[in-house]
Amino acid sequence: MSYQQLLHVLLGFCLCSGAAWAESLALKAGHPEHYEVKRGDTLWDIAGHFLQHPYQWPQIWQGNPHIENPHWIYPGDRLVLTRHNGQPQIHLQRNLAKTGRDVKLYPRIRQQPLEKPIEVIPTEKIAKYLTNPKIVAEDELAKAPYIVAIAGEHVIAGQGNRVYVRGLEDAQNFAFTAFRPGATYVDGKTSEVLGYEGKFIANLNLEKAGDPSTLLITDVAREVLIGDRILPHSQGEFSLSFFPRPPAKAVEGQIISVMEGVSQIGQYDVVALDRGTVDGLEPGHVLDIYQQGEQVRDLFRAGELVQLPDELAGTLMVFRAFDRVSYALVLNAFQAMHVLDYVRTP
Repeated sequence: MSYQQLLHVLLGFCLCSGAAWAESLALKAGHPEHYEVKRGDTLWDIAGHFLQHPYQWPQIWQGNPHIENPHWIYPGDRLVLTRHNGQPQIHLQRNLAKTGRDVKLYPRIRQQPLEKPIEVIPTEKIAKYLTNPKIVAEDELAKAPYIVAIAGEHVIAGQGNRVYVRGLEDAQNFAFTAFRPGATYVDGKTSEVLGYEGKFIANLNLEKAGDPSTLLITDVAREVLIGDRILPHSQGEFSLSFFPRPPAKAVEGQIISVMEGVSQIGQYDVVALDRGTVDGLEPGHVLDIYQQGEQVRDLFRAGELVQLPDELAGTLMVFRAFDRVSYALVLNAFQAMHVLDYVRTP
């Protein structure tokens, strides 16, 4: 991520305010009075040291205006918790010797890289999901052009191989992506189909249009097969310019899938939700995760069934939202979570 992108993200995270942030500020029990930023920290992690709800960070953050770009936080910086008119605030004490900023430099042979600002969240955990997979309508892949054969009489293809595709006779694009049908996403309560996962297979470039067209495979995620579907390559589909915040309105949904196919969900797992932009979700929206309460029998009342309450189990943040499905990163995990656990506006 460039410094310009990171500045935009951090400024948004640290300066945003609104009605959704108006709830009472709550410091975390046992919070430190000061904290030294370390390599590998994220802004979300640091906020979690001080606050019960890390997305409330803008309410206590106070940068040092005399330092250039005060909203960048670097390893070695010291954050100090103070009170002003009874309200908690965080002030920055910058270690200029460690960061190498605001120090006059002279020509020298020996070079040492400067520290980079910390990230808001660990973006490496979501990087491979930012552009792929896609969520498609029921007939979108079925009607898409498809690979009819692989050059050289191969059964499977990889990077550098050519494939023949039907349905691209009037292709207006040069770059394409191969997909394969993946998971079917359904509403956790009603079982209504919300969309289908288009599983990313490979990127291809058009070499010659026709029936069939010839495409060259430029990079692959998995082996390419006859029957894989071809869609135009999407550019600029994602953004890292989000900041964690609650949705503006109440949202309730369920986790309907885990991207790595695990049975239990933990911190930094990527999950799919049965709510999307039509429900008011946007990248950056934070939701609480509630473990579904079990049904138990009351042995003292003739085995009567009792529904136990849902228990707060974690926090997640939406990073990619489609019409009716969203992908989210689990930022905190207080206990094990599972598919069909609930998500709600904090």
